[in-house]
Amino acid sequence: MSEIEQVVRTRLRSLRRAQSLSLDDLAERSHLSPSTISRIETGKRSISLDVLLPLARALRTDVETLLEDDTDDDVVIRPLPSQEGSRTTWMLSKATGNMRVLKVRLEPTGVVPEQRVHPGHDWFFVMEGRIRLFLGERAVIVEAGEAAEFSTMTPHAFVAEGGAAELLMVFDQEGHTVHRHDGTE
Repeated sequence: MSEIEQVVRTRLRSLRRAQSLSLDDLAERSHLSPSTISRIETGKRSISLDVLLPLARALRTDVETLLEDDTDDDVVIRPLPSQEGSRTTWMLSKATGNMRVLKVRLEPTGVVPEQRVHPGHDWFFVMEGRIRLFLGERAVIVEAGEAAEFSTMTPHAFVAEGGAAELLMVFDQEGHTVHRHDGTE
C-alpha cells in the first residue's frame, strides 16, 4: 500500500469519526455498503474514484483534500506585508486552506468607501484603534477588543476612525477572493 493510500484511509476514518458517523451512517450518506467502507478504511479494498467521490461528498469534503500530499513540514507562516493605498495586509493562513486569516492595518483616509455585497460572512476583531463599520444605512463603531460579524449580503464597508487601526479578519475562500480582487472594504 502506498503512503498516500494510507493517508487517504486515515483521513476517511478520521473524518467519519470526527462527524460521529457510524459505518452505517456513512453508508447511507454515500450509497456504499458498510462493509465496503470498512474494507477501504482497513486497507482490505483498493481506493478508486468510484468510491472516493461518494465518500468525499458524504463527508462534506472534496477529493483534492483527501489526496493532498501536504506533510505540514513547515507549520510556521511567515507573512509579508502587502500595501494597497491606506491598507496594509498580512496573510496569516496558508493559501491552500478553506479559511483565510488576515491582519490588516488601516490608516484613516477621510473617504467613505463604496459599500459592497458578496456571498458569505465576514468576521473581524479590532486589535488596536477604532473601526467605523458601514452596514447599509447604519454606521457602527467597533472599538479595540471588540469583534464584528455580519452577512456580506448586507452592503458593507469599513474605515479607520480617528487614527490607524489594526484588525484580524477571517473569510471563507469565496469571501477572501472577493476582498482581494476589489481592493476595498
